[in-house]
Amino acid sequence: MENKTTFPQGFLWGGAIAANQAEGAWNLDGKGPSVADAIAYKPNLDLTNYDGHMALTDENIADALNGRHDARYPKRRGIDFYHRYKDDLTLLAEMGCKVLRVSIAWARIFPTGEDAEPNEAGLQFYEDLFSEMRKQQIEPLVTLSHYEMPLVLSEKYNGWVHRNVVDAFVRYSNVCFDRYKDLVRYWLTFNEIDSIHRHPFTTAGIRHEKSAPGKAIEDVYQGLHHQFVASALVTRDCHKKIPGSQVGCMLTKLTTYPRTCHPTDVEATLKKNFENYFYADVQVFGHYPPLIKRDLALRGIKIEMQPDDQDILRKHTVDFVSFSYYMSLTESTQADVERTAGNTILGVKNPYLPASEWGWQIDPVGLKISLLELYDRYQKPLFIVENGLGAKDTIENGKIHDSYRIDYFRSHFEQMRAAIDEGVELMGFTSWGIIDIISAGTSQMSKRYGFIYVDQDDEGNGSLARVKKDSFYWYQQVIASNGSNLA
Repeated sequence: MENKTTFPQGFLWGGAIAANQAEGAWNLDGKGPSVADAIAYKPNLDLTNYDGHMALTDENIADALNGRHDARYPKRRGIDFYHRYKDDLTLLAEMGCKVLRVSIAWARIFPTGEDAEPNEAGLQFYEDLFSEMRKQQIEPLVTLSHYEMPLVLSEKYNGWVHRNVVDAFVRYSNVCFDRYKDLVRYWLTFNEIDSIHRHPFTTAGIRHEKSAPGKAIEDVYQGLHHQFVASALVTRDCHKKIPGSQVGCMLTKLTTYPRTCHPTDVEATLKKNFENYFYADVQVFGHYPPLIKRDLALRGIKIEMQPDDQDILRKHTVDFVSFSYYMSLTESTQADVERTAGNTILGVKNPYLPASEWGWQIDPVGLKISLLELYDRYQKPLFIVENGLGAKDTIENGKIHDSYRIDYFRSHFEQMRAAIDEGVELMGFTSWGIIDIISAGTSQMSKRYGFIYVDQDDEGNGSLARVKKDSFYWYQQVIASNGSNLA
């Protein structure tokens, strides 16, 4: 018999999108170019070759900015959420969404990152968006940096490598806090802050061509340190400016199992998980873990810190831990093991798990394991802010029968409920791409996550009409029953 235990009262059910993948209007109303606006769609790419579709060169940047090939850059058009957000929010309210995670495009507020004054048109857009969300009784959960920093800061400073970007980000964040203090209570600083190692340009505007010979990895750690400091500073400022506000960090939860019980596989896995936890450790505990510090020293990586940096990290820690979870991985020291794709990462294939069309292995129990691990480690409220299944949807007689997506979410919700029953404090859940948007990694439209279909293909063709999938009505019933009805 199905367990009818409900989720906690006030559980925040909803969805998530990012400005650079949804808004479009990339050069309207004073917005400056962002790093996302330079990411071109490259069809027929090897999905395991992340360097092939995430890394950029100076030549790529110059080509992106010449203005002749907008159609090649899907994130510039998104799904036109910029102009259609009211209708989209009405659909989400109909579904019953209690929270929507969105991001602010930094380059809409400060087009170059260091402008003398913020762009009023950009500020007004987000005020209108958050006000409409409040009108529709949808709680805003706002990410300040979600792969969309001003491109000028990458050009001028090699992104977050330079300390000046900390000041620019703190200034931008404070402008947001002042403007939206009556509209937004829940904030995230950096989306998947750990991704700086997997795609440094997208995450932090860092280009290896701009690094000194042999210093590319060190520059990435320097940029990461600056993001840690900036996150602590804006957490401090948010708490001061918005009484009762909550600020969270955001981690890509890359749950990894040993491929075998051979001790070398177990050790390799342990170190892989240490590395994954490192990013949240700094923001929750307020200091660098000793084993990470030793590892950096052994590799000869030196991070420049200002005298008060460690005090800033210690004093201004986050209120909750949010994370994305899509799949699990395994690790092995064997050279001949088969590897498979994941969330901008490769892992050793797990023979016990199925996979999506993009090779991401589907592991609902891994979500429960992740919740237990994170809550045991941090003892702070958790928030799942990304989870979902990328799939190719087919319209049949005007309908999308996506039972595969319903099955995916049902199995994950069951494991969330089991973790809650075992004592995990879980604030909420926002499905990734609650409405179809441009894929972050591959810049595809055909890799769809949403409960709402958007009529657009990978080349940008289509009416942009919104169509409710079968999963729309299923999620509607889940929210209405607070998770007790997963049938």
